[in-house]
Amino acid sequence: MRVAVWGTVIGLGLAASARADIYQYRDRSGTIVFTNAPAEQATRLALKDPPLPPARRMLVPFTRERLLAELAKPIPPPVPTSYDALIREIAEWYDVEYALVKAVIKAESDFDRLAVSRAGALGLMQLMPETAAQHQVRNVFLPRDNIEGGCRHLRMLLDRYGGNLPLAVAAYNAGTRRVEEAGGVPPIPETREYLARVLRYRLAYLREGRVFARR
Repeated sequence: MRVAVWGTVIGLGLAASARADIYQYRDRSGTIVFTNAPAEQATRLALKDPPLPPARRMLVPFTRERLLAELAKPIPPPVPTSYDALIREIAEWYDVEYALVKAVIKAESDFDRLAVSRAGALGLMQLMPETAAQHQVRNVFLPRDNIEGGCRHLRMLLDRYGGNLPLAVAAYNAGTRRVEEAGGVPPIPETREYLARVLRYRLAYLREGRVFARR
């Protein structure tokens, strides 16, 4: 499966078989493509899909059909927010893609700076207290502090996984221990659906710059 947005192609491959290894390569335009079909000569394995645990061990059995359905939903139109300039500034400072940071904020809090989850995650990028402390965030409810902490955490995860976007996003949601124990994206329904949402939102925000640049 590949999704194209005005020359930017991002594919998340999902095999119909019991496995769903994902490969990545850089196309002629320089865009990184994710796919389940390693047909390109320069393709390399981006993540190895571990065997799923028995369904009885999962509160909600994960199916690839559910993930495909999430990815197949219409890409939301790019909507500007009052935080866009701040997101761009901080993302550029930490060398993290603007579209990715905004997609994570959309998925995590829907741009509610005072959001608090039942698990205790806080603010725009839903930082857990230990994560906020790790990145020296003084006030999780201040947009600048929160976004800086979230961008530092994303930068750390991207570096840890060699720029592997699906692994970094999965680790943002589930933690590095679960990703590394699974040897890939963990077979956790919430995490896989979260990954699909972030990738879908990211496409919208990659398009955002092109849309508003034409106005």
